[in-house]
Amino acid sequence: MALRIEIGQYYAADSPVHALDARAKLCCVLAALVAIFCVSNAAQLAVAAAFTVAALAAARVPGGLVLASVRPLVVFLAVLSLFNLVFVQTGEPLAAIGPLTITTGGAWAALLYTARFALALVLGSLILLTTTLTQLSDALDSLFSPLSRLGLPGHEIAMVFSLMLRFVPTLADEASAIVDAQALRGGGLDEGSPAQRVRSIVPVVVALLASGLRHADGVARALDARCYEGGAGRTHYHDQHLTHRDAIAATLTTTFILTLTLLG
Repeated sequence: MALRIEIGQYYAADSPVHALDARAKLCCVLAALVAIFCVSNAAQLAVAAAFTVAALAAARVPGGLVLASVRPLVVFLAVLSLFNLVFVQTGEPLAAIGPLTITTGGAWAALLYTARFALALVLGSLILLTTTLTQLSDALDSLFSPLSRLGLPGHEIAMVFSLMLRFVPTLADEASAIVDAQALRGGGLDEGSPAQRVRSIVPVVVALLASGLRHADGVARALDARCYEGGAGRTHYHDQHLTHRDAIAATLTTTFILTLTLLG
């Protein structure tokens, strides 16, 4: 295929991370992501990188699969790094390329912000790589259940998130098929001038949007045909229980956050 996206693919393995309760896993990863986005110096960045590598090692997920899951966002990271390198003009000048001047502040900003986003993407990908969509849906339903007691649609919000995650692989496969169809019609994304390549993206986006709306309509009709009513005293096939593993994960995450706070 001309396009392959690995986002949303579960990797089965016997690891401590896979064995964690999905609710504890979600809370720990979200707390760690917030902490990573607050990193501001080299020591904190090194600790965040070590924590991410340790989490990957504990999950026993192949490095190539992790890189494949974040590959679609590599271009975004490259653009982010370039913008910081060029437009941040603090510190001492390092080099001048025509009208552009690269400074120490710009180089540090390019490294810091790109590294933070990369670590966050890798750590966030562990959720989808080590948690099935059913476990994730049940966890979201449980975490949003307090909203239902306040009169808010907690179950419906959780269902929307779970459906969104379930359709990521489906839409990725359809995007690949659409790109291949465009290439067969002579409108490949890797052919022609830069302006032509940009214009060739438009039909792909329109077709993908139409496909997404068709899927959404199909799901809505299926739920309506089954007289689905969100949160109507529904139970789960697998009960969720917090164990000592989840307490250890919470302790390690708390230690990581406290370490970053002390280094800051």
